[in-house]
Amino acid sequence: QVQVVESGGGLVQAGGSLTLSCAASGSIFRANAMAWYRQAPGKQRELVATITRGGNTNYADSVKGRFTISRDNAKNTVHLQMNSLKPEDTAVYYCNADNTFGGTYWGQGTQVTVSS
Repeated sequence: QVQVVESGGGLVQAGGSLTLSCAASGSIFRANAMAWYRQAPGKQRELVATITRGGNTNYADSVKGRFTISRDNAKNTVHLQMNSLKPEDTAVYYCNADNTFGGTYWGQGTQVTVSS
């Protein structure tokens, strides 16, 4: 059984910052690539940022220069530092973790609301 749990969402004013955290755990689990996705009301889920086990990162154009993804391999955790937040960043943010031993897992999501 693998669990993926996000935390850190909330309400923030435009221009503010939030940090999301995600912890993945399981009896047979070793995180490979990890990622953050988001889904705004009425829109499809979209990729925000990814990070490989080796630390290579990739970002959606809309968040480049504002968001930073990082991870701790020993703890199977991934973080998303979000700065200069905009109202259009409002969404439910989901953590995704690929298991080295197979399978991909999702968290339940955490709400981020940016007020103008």
